[in-house]
Amino acid sequence: MNWLNSEAFTLFGQHIIWTDMVGNIFGLAALALGWRRSVWTWPVQFLAGLILFAAFAGHLTGSAGKQAVVMAVAGYGWWQWNRGKGRNADGHISVRFATWRERAVMAGAAAVGTVAVALLFTAYPALSWDPWPDAYIFVGTVVAMYAQARGMVEFWFAWLLVDLVGVPLNFANGYAFSGFVYVIYGALVLWGMRDWWLRSRKETRPVLEGAPA
Repeated sequence: MNWLNSEAFTLFGQHIIWTDMVGNIFGLAALALGWRRSVWTWPVQFLAGLILFAAFAGHLTGSAGKQAVVMAVAGYGWWQWNRGKGRNADGHISVRFATWRERAVMAGAAAVGTVAVALLFTAYPALSWDPWPDAYIFVGTVVAMYAQARGMVEFWFAWLLVDLVGVPLNFANGYAFSGFVYVIYGALVLWGMRDWWLRSRKETRPVLEGAPA
């Protein structure tokens, strides 16, 4: 698997490695499928995690461990969307805004999780190249994937918060391809947020008695 960590090409003076490119391409595909509310978003996310896990296993145990968690959440999302509950007439997952309680739980979990993971990364420097922002992005990604699995519009807000840190951080650390991809992520997030927002309003709008469904 050494070829996964070899250079694919050079872009604007930045060395683009295969894992950086392939993993992010799959990530973009998964986000686009999530926007379309396709259940195939989860296998694609799982495959992206698997590729990165194979690349990191053996020499970057912290990064490999993070991908294992991402794959586990992707498995949960696949199971959740295939349960048959919360689907529309078109067969796609129904989307909604989270309740205030759900928002509080996710925000609290993100805050506590970020601190806990950052402290772990700080105690074991080999697990991370930049503990606090790395923990923020990792925990934010897991929270976003959980919200997506539950069909919550807040999924997009969580991704946007991850992007705000991910874009400058990747450019600063020499991961130019990831930085550019995160910019595209941002555009997809805004479009996806608008689509899910409008769908949530339409799907929760009550139907008047006697009116056509």
